[in-house]
Amino acid sequence: MKEKTIDYVLRATWIAVAKMYNEEAGRKGSTMATGFALLNIDPDKGTPSTSLGPKMGMEATSLSRTLRAMEDKGLITRERNPEDGRSVLIKLTEFGLEMRKFSKDVVLKFDEAVKQVVPEKDLDNFINVANTIMDLISNKKIYKPETTIK
Repeated sequence: MKEKTIDYVLRATWIAVAKMYNEEAGRKGSTMATGFALLNIDPDKGTPSTSLGPKMGMEATSLSRTLRAMEDKGLITRERNPEDGRSVLIKLTEFGLEMRKFSKDVVLKFDEAVKQVVPEKDLDNFINVANTIMDLISNKKIYKPETTIK
């Protein structure tokens, strides 16, 4: 295939971005997944563990593994949710807040570097195209669910 598909461009770009983020996170003994989780935990009130997975688009098993590693490193604590005794709140420790700031700075530096070389109009177009792709996928406009044969 001579022409690069949209899928190829998206995948290759995301792999490069993920590699870059993992290299930066590795400088602090962390990972991109941990940084992403830190950015999705409310720094003031904490976040219910049940809402964290959907917020991050992660499966429960992967999220549990990530949270366990974060707890082992002293980034988070788990506390009973006072509003719902059946769930757990994930809260950031002082070290977690420090690492959250590092993660946020890494993301903002990436954003700024891209904005320095890509015109605003092109970025707006990129975001519109990405949102359209997300809409096509989330509303099942590409591959229709097939009925189950009985």
